[in-house]
Amino acid sequence: MLDKLNLEHILFLDIETVPEHADFEDLSPTKQKLFADKTDYQRKEDYSPKEYYERAGIWAEFGKIVCISVGYFNFKGNERKFRTTSFYGEEADLLKRFKLIVENYFSLPHHLMCGHNAKEFDFPYIARRMLIRGIALPSQLQLFGKKPWEIPHLDTLELWKFGDYKHYTSLKLLTELFNIPSPKDDIDGSQVRDVFYKEKDLDRIVTYCEKDVIAVAQLILKLRQEELLEDHELISV
Repeated sequence: MLDKLNLEHILFLDIETVPEHADFEDLSPTKQKLFADKTDYQRKEDYSPKEYYERAGIWAEFGKIVCISVGYFNFKGNERKFRTTSFYGEEADLLKRFKLIVENYFSLPHHLMCGHNAKEFDFPYIARRMLIRGIALPSQLQLFGKKPWEIPHLDTLELWKFGDYKHYTSLKLLTELFNIPSPKDDIDGSQVRDVFYKEKDLDRIVTYCEKDVIAVAQLILKLRQEELLEDHELISV
């Protein structure tokens, strides 16, 4: 049961992604054709592949990760802290640094990784980009041959579904329902591409990503019917 989990055993995370290149024309002719084929069903006749390319960041085959933020609880007596840190910059480097923290601190059987819609997006996206970059997967992302209960992943969207697999609820809606300070008070995911390529403001993306991680941790607390984290309990390192 959720309330039996040791919060210190959970690595909370969120990723921010953008198209691999700033413009559709930067793709090779072969990859332009592959992108057109990949998105044909979604685009239909409403958008050309070039017009649709601004959304390419949602596919690991055509996007890249520009930030991974993580957070974890730390308890000392009655004192509770939640520490966040972020890996950003060149993709291969940030993936290697993320892998190190997973392998060094969250690789034992009782450890879990947690995100919102992370089983559908964050976890597979990280794994695919690691393999594309030639990085061996940490054990926490190696799922082949594992039984469902052996997979060390926790997803707040799945927890909220209560078995209703057709039901999607955004993190923004859940934070509103539970009176959790919203992580969407500056930008949202649809704006990350422009902030990265046009504004070139990576710091703004990192701040947004860390807020999402905090929101997921807050949601877990609410689902456990525990008190929300207060500002003095949050530490960014």
